[in-house]
Amino acid sequence: MAKLVLGFNGQTLHEYPLDRETLTIGRKTDNDIHIDNLAVSGNHAKILTILNDSFIEDLDSTNGTYINGEKIIRHALRNGEIIAIGKHELKYVNDAADAGSGDFEKTMVIRPDAAGMPEQDQTGTNLEKHIGKIASDLASAGTTDSEDADAASLRFLSGANKGKDLNLTKILTTLGKPGVQVAAITRRPTGYYLIAVDAASSPSNPLVNGVEIGKQAQPIKHGDEIEVAGIKMRFSLG
Repeated sequence: MAKLVLGFNGQTLHEYPLDRETLTIGRKTDNDIHIDNLAVSGNHAKILTILNDSFIEDLDSTNGTYINGEKIIRHALRNGEIIAIGKHELKYVNDAADAGSGDFEKTMVIRPDAAGMPEQDQTGTNLEKHIGKIASDLASAGTTDSEDADAASLRFLSGANKGKDLNLTKILTTLGKPGVQVAAITRRPTGYYLIAVDAASSPSNPLVNGVEIGKQAQPIKHGDEIEVAGIKMRFSLG
């Protein structure tokens, strides 16, 4: 699992596993990574982890956040990079990303066409690259934290899971049938969106209320009917 190693004056202070979607960094005690130093803002930065990738975003801090000596606003982290916050350093360690394997989160696609909605591993496939690009774009555009977002879910209207619900708890949820059609539902500050990830053997992209979506992310709202890989589902908020 990826982690951040906190250090000060060459001494390791603590290790923090990136085992959740968002971790906050700052001087206030309610941060996930608490750094009690006046050079650190109360809410200084946050780490966003989507699938196999982690991104850091400065939260308009007073003294800034630096990667390899350069001030950043948002940055996709690479294994071994050093984050400088005040006089403290955080080393990003993600050996699994370099090795292409390990116990860090794999790229999974939910299969609503199969009973129980099993997840199918797409790590190492071309589909993983498409999903990774969406994750990177999400982080670059800015996202909303889980606790600030409206709860959302899908109610399946057809297929083996008809009548069942799927709670959308992540910033990025991928679903469909690999090799046929795969889509992603993303959570952003402005709401939820449906994106066509892959339509390998399907003659069209996913549908929203019977209308085919284009190449751009399609906003979805409460009550919309979505169809992916021939499975119909209703999107709900709250």
